[in-house]
Amino acid sequence: MRKFLVTVNGGSYEVTVEEVGGVAPIAAPVALAAPVATPAPAPAAPVAQPAPAAPVAEGQKVSAPMPGNILDVKVKVGQQVKRGDVVVVLEAMKMENEIPTPVDGTVLQVAVSKGTTVNTGDVLVVLG
Repeated sequence: MRKFLVTVNGGSYEVTVEEVGGVAPIAAPVALAAPVATPAPAPAAPVAQPAPAAPVAEGQKVSAPMPGNILDVKVKVGQQVKRGDVVVVLEAMKMENEIPTPVDGTVLQVAVSKGTTVNTGDVLVVLG
């Protein structure tokens, strides 16, 4: 068995290695090189914060039932809708899901646009 002192990322470790076979022993121990100081990492660039979401109007909210991408918005603010009308087409897991309105009403706010990524529970449309 031979012992070695190994330095990794500034930390020194004592390692024991078992010799196997007919390897000639080393006559004198080899001096380890002094650790080289590594330069301090440059400070990370500030991360841009996402823009705050627009406040949601009061009314019946139609929320995303699952995370996905908005493929199409089928309604506009002020439009009259009936229960079951499709308001948004949401792509999730490579499937297009038509999101219907649960009640009759008028569209007060469209909270998403085509290409937007949404999470479960995000407000898509607000009805009044």
